[in-house]
Amino acid sequence: MQGQPADPAARAGRAGRPGAVAVRLRHGAQPGGGRMTALATPVGEFRLRLVRSEDLPLITGWMNDPVVDAFWELAGPPERTERHVRAQLDGDGRSVPQLGVLNGIPVSYWEVYRVEQDRLARHYPARSGDVGLHLLLGPPESRGRGLGSLLLRAMAEHLLRTSPRVVAEPDLRNTPSLRAFERAGFSRAGELELPEKRAALMLRERES
Repeated sequence: MQGQPADPAARAGRAGRPGAVAVRLRHGAQPGGGRMTALATPVGEFRLRLVRSEDLPLITGWMNDPVVDAFWELAGPPERTERHVRAQLDGDGRSVPQLGVLNGIPVSYWEVYRVEQDRLARHYPARSGDVGLHLLLGPPESRGRGLGSLLLRAMAEHLLRTSPRVVAEPDLRNTPSLRAFERAGFSRAGELELPEKRAALMLRERES
């Protein structure tokens, strides 16, 4: 739904943050971390876990889909996606790349980060504890049937147990992504002029 740079250490990507400047999440706030995290959804059991080396060919295939590449800009040889993911896996642990598995089938790739330690915080009134979220629905058959909004809702509710607010900045051109965030309970709080894109600021706050 939104993306990152091909070389995180070199430049900012479509999602609006340099992958080399990752954000540490508290252990309790990590969606899975080194273990599986199971979330209930209306379409079955959704599990999240940290991306592994053996997942890279699958993620590379997803990134080479033209629909995905329009926003993630990671199409190309496997090394391109691997550089992007390994910058997080081999970094200081502040970025959390996750694989999402629905009813035993991998369907999504996620990145979760702490906004207050990210350049995104300079582009809107960030609050302490804001958590940023990126989502990629991989298989083409998983798109266009409301699955994105269901998974976003489940993930947001999971993150809001330990964080006061979840933030996203999808490209304004990505209409399906904007709809999915809105259906998942996110509010559109404005537009952001980021160096590489014009984005919608999507927010979902913990209910009191």
